[in-house]
Amino acid sequence: MQLFVNRLRVRHLVMTAALLLAAAAPASAAGRADATAARIATGPFHDIATATDAGYRLFTDAAGIACIDQPGEGGMGIHYVNGPLVGDGKVDAATPELLVYAPQLNGRLKLVALEYVVPQALWDPAHDGPPRLYGRNFELVGAGNRYGLDPFYELHAWLWKPNPNGMFDDWNPRVICPAA
Repeated sequence: MQLFVNRLRVRHLVMTAALLLAAAAPASAAGRADATAARIATGPFHDIATATDAGYRLFTDAAGIACIDQPGEGGMGIHYVNGPLVGDGKVDAATPELLVYAPQLNGRLKLVALEYVVPQALWDPAHDGPPRLYGRNFELVGAGNRYGLDPFYELHAWLWKPNPNGMFDDWNPRVICPAA
């Protein structure tokens, strides 16, 4: 009897994991291709030293806050930005402009998401619509944002940590910034 119960538990766990993976995966073929390219290209950045060696630097908001969260919504985490990628006016799933890390209880940073950013002033003159990756349009963040930046397009992709709000939602309730 115990063997039967254990098999049911294993089946339930396997089915739950499969459903979670399916829900987190982009629906389109282009989206799946983007996700695969991004995971392959950014896998080495789980090591923060590798990310900094590749030109990614700590990014803070206009108030100097490194870990970005929104009370009641969740967190984004700690962003590392590659300035030359932001300034090139291009989007490519394999070269995200920002890497997003969540602080862990042991003090380490864990890669959880990628963020793609392109300034509106660089994008709009050469394109008829917003940038797209993963089969999704980027969101326009206007002037007066918490970063003190000119308007920009952005898209988060939670490739390394499941987000119950959806793979492309800005805020993940499973990411917590420690109190200052």
